[in-house]
Amino acid sequence: MAVSLMQAAKRLCERSDWTLTNLSLQKMMYISQMWHMGQCDGERLIKGGFQAWAYGPVSHDVYHHVKPFGSAPIRNVFHGVSDIKDQDDAEFLDALYDALADWTPGQLVSFTHRKGGAWDRYYEPDKRSVVIPDEAILQEYNEFYSQAPT
Repeated sequence: MAVSLMQAAKRLCERSDWTLTNLSLQKMMYISQMWHMGQCDGERLIKGGFQAWAYGPVSHDVYHHVKPFGSAPIRNVFHGVSDIKDQDDAEFLDALYDALADWTPGQLVSFTHRKGGAWDRYYEPDKRSVVIPDEAILQEYNEFYSQAPT
């Protein structure tokens, strides 16, 4: 059962005690999606896709929802967004956050900009709204991370 983009964003921000910036949130959401797809036979964790933007994979809707914060930590602007009902999905996001909590924004960007990864294959500097296909995200996991320790 997949969660909405806003539910995932809210959960990660809550888990961070509201210290995540838009940049870090976007990267954590993308990595969560990729890791879940890789470990769960291609099954999405998050409903909704990611686009290849200059600073990496981005959820357009979440970006615009939290962009008023600029590079400052996101505060709770997820009023009316329900909590994640599926405990496994919530725990997956929590575990992913815990694994990445100490990563700097630069480290997260480096991870999502990996040469030959999905973002790298779909990013085009002069184009907007280029969607990163699920198949490419799963392929990135399988090529680079499937042998990584969990």
